[in-house]
Amino acid sequence: MLTVAVLISGAGSNLRALLDAAAEPGFPARIVVVGADRQADGFAHAEAFGIPTVLVPFREFETREEWGDELRRQIDVWTPDLVVLSGLMRLLPTALVDAWAPALINTHPAYLPEFPGAHGVRDALAAGVTETGASVIVVDGGVDSGPILAQERVPVLPGDTEHTLHERIKPVERRLLIDVVRAIAEGRTDLAAVAASAASDLP
Repeated sequence: MLTVAVLISGAGSNLRALLDAAAEPGFPARIVVVGADRQADGFAHAEAFGIPTVLVPFREFETREEWGDELRRQIDVWTPDLVVLSGLMRLLPTALVDAWAPALINTHPAYLPEFPGAHGVRDALAAGVTETGASVIVVDGGVDSGPILAQERVPVLPGDTEHTLHERIKPVERRLLIDVVRAIAEGRTDLAAVAASAASDLP
């Protein structure tokens, strides 16, 4: 059984979808802890499922590195096999990425490498594209630049706003995340092999 830690910053809609999936008989992964960098509404989902929560407020630390060190200490207590960034609106310090990689994945509301960063949906609309998407990636030291594990296109419709487009991307993002976690748990996706392959492709 794959053990998973999930890190959030907000409402935790992806977290809820993963909790629902993990509660289904036969799902090969279970969430052991949910952490956040602020008092997140998504903690309510964890509490509803009896999952322990960890709060490591970013603003209580002088540096990102100190915050990352404490987050690592708090999460590593649970010895998760996989860490999922699920709407964590905070860049992890390099030392923390290095410590958890490659068992560290993230979702993103764009078809990477298109529109990385915190405003992927807004940037897609500003660019006037006819389609964008959702992606699940291995986290590396860059911004949404890690190896892609799964992605799917989502059309941009006439009259779309940032809200309406994001609401259509979210269900795709959730489904991809659940599929990826299942594939990792079942051994169909080997994160170490994916990361090694990506590293070998670098110039």
